[in-house]
Amino acid sequence: MSHTLKIENLHVSVEGKAILRGVNLTLNYGEIHALMGPNGSGKSTLGLAIAGHPNYEITEGSITLDGVDITEWEADQRARAGIFMAFQRPVAIPGVKTADFLRHAATNVRRPDRKEGEDLIPMREFRKELKSKMEQLKIDPEFARRYVNDGFSGGEMKRSEILTMAMLSPKFSILDETDSGLDADAVRLASASIAEIGKDKMGLLIITHHDKLLEHNPPQYTHVMLGGRIVETGGAELARELHDHGYERIRAAYPDADAANQQMIAKEETVSV
Repeated sequence: MSHTLKIENLHVSVEGKAILRGVNLTLNYGEIHALMGPNGSGKSTLGLAIAGHPNYEITEGSITLDGVDITEWEADQRARAGIFMAFQRPVAIPGVKTADFLRHAATNVRRPDRKEGEDLIPMREFRKELKSKMEQLKIDPEFARRYVNDGFSGGEMKRSEILTMAMLSPKFSILDETDSGLDADAVRLASASIAEIGKDKMGLLIITHHDKLLEHNPPQYTHVMLGGRIVETGGAELARELHDHGYERIRAAYPDADAANQQMIAKEETVSV
């Protein structure tokens, strides 16, 4: 199986403020890419732009999936085509059971041309698959009966995102700081869960500040973002260096990007990047 997600010269603005300033990245099916960088560098903006968030305006450049330009596609079209994003701050949906949400979401992805409410995955088939995925990820079956993210702890929210990823089986998954707000044990569990259902089964773009999420998912490529662009790319050793020593070397090596990053941090009061 061969799929390619390609980002070329991507410029993105949020509320009229330029955030990304020419990002180039190619992600192939089965590859793991880590995206790292200091606060305000544009990591989350890249993920949200790829996913099709309507508040993130692409002003230049393109996003292609298997050679098809999806730059102008809506978020739901991209999801049906095989792009998934696990959010840093998942939204709660009171009144909607996790199992019901997953059944509709999985049906929409697998049967993209169906009319809403029609031809859902048969309940018996869906329950069997959901039970199997939950057992694989060591998730309590009661989880499926709870409302989506409503009253969930930080760790439960992140596991809910990983379960959703498992059920949708996308071509490419973007994980936006899945380790955020989790203690060390929860991060290791999340890392192992991602590897269990994602490794070699999709392309992974893991946005993170730390290397613990990469423990079970060593990246073939580590990209460093600064000032709205990727300034350096290496392997797993680069992720370890950044975790151990921070971004001092990167800032010194790319002063113009560092200056742009400082300007972007000043905008964070009104814009999430």
